[in-house]
Amino acid sequence: MADFVRRLPVYLLLDCSGSMMGEPIEAVKQGVKALISELRSDPQALETAYLSVITFDSSARQVLPLTELMLFKEPEIHASGATALGKALNVLIDCINSEVRKSTETQKGDWRPLVFILTDGSPTDIEAFREAAQKLKTVKAANIIACAAGSNANTSYLKEITENVLMMNTLSAGDMAQFFAWASGSIKMSSKSLDAKPGGAIELPPPPQGFVVVP
Repeated sequence: MADFVRRLPVYLLLDCSGSMMGEPIEAVKQGVKALISELRSDPQALETAYLSVITFDSSARQVLPLTELMLFKEPEIHASGATALGKALNVLIDCINSEVRKSTETQKGDWRPLVFILTDGSPTDIEAFREAAQKLKTVKAANIIACAAGSNANTSYLKEITENVLMMNTLSAGDMAQFFAWASGSIKMSSKSLDAKPGGAIELPPPPQGFVVVP
């Protein structure tokens, strides 16, 4: 039987609503590119991290299933529509339930997934969002980090789904690059500390300069 590798599943939930059009969405594409190349240069991350991308606008979809880093192909992403974060959380819950291996009596399952949410607004599907936020608590499977990007982002909704909320002042390419660099640092740090505290909350590196951790 082939050796079973415990994976560190990483889900990126990316806001592709109309307000991200232009420089912000280009910066997201560049950020994903940089994140992948950064992780590929880290032997530990390369071995354990598997990445998936879920995008949301007026609807939500998994544009890339959980994939090992060497096989990762950047998905096509475009900006349009509303901000269906509730639908995105439902897609995330389904993906975690179907893709993340659970522990059995004979072998350990995957590590707790890491989820990064990047959004520049408020959910437009509030009811679905509230329901999904409740459902997400029962999944108990994930360490969720949410980043509110730009002055229109609403952090109070994000606080309903996670304690880890970062505030980014602008949607500039520089800030986006910093966010994705920080995300890759978090993933690398997680992949190194997996054996130290299995199942525990992850330790995150300090946020980039100019970013605020929302209390």
